[in-house]
Amino acid sequence: MIAVLQRVNRAAVRVEGETVGEIGKGLLILVGVTGEDTEKDREALAKKIAAHRIFCDENDKMNLSLKDIGGGALVVSNFTLCADYSHGNRPSFFGAAAPDVAKKEYHLFCEVLSACLGEPVARGEFGADMKIDMEADGPVTIVMDSRVLTQKGKGEVK
Repeated sequence: MIAVLQRVNRAAVRVEGETVGEIGKGLLILVGVTGEDTEKDREALAKKIAAHRIFCDENDKMNLSLKDIGGGALVVSNFTLCADYSHGNRPSFFGAAAPDVAKKEYHLFCEVLSACLGEPVARGEFGADMKIDMEADGPVTIVMDSRVLTQKGKGEVK
């Protein structure tokens, strides 16, 4: 499972002109589900995102997590994060999970993240053509891959 975290002052996602999810200060999270993802990937990634200290404290140091600031999370599915761009100039998406599997994993990830944060998370609409409007903060952008978190001895996230 791959996630791109974008620290934002605000973010919203629209489908056919209608807002389906929006947040104020927090994280816009794009999530790509691979065909190899398991419950362990979902859990490790959600826990890491909830606890990751990328918000500034009173000394302007990145010492606060999304949970610490009570910020929002807007999670948008994005299979293109699973692109294989190593050959040629047109990416392939064979590494992405099948749509029915990806949809289930996306919703389960949102539920786990919500439990970690103790708050509901805003969502995009799986499989829809979405338009995202956001105001980046920083910008601070971090790419996370659950495989890094679940490798030998790294699966435990505090």
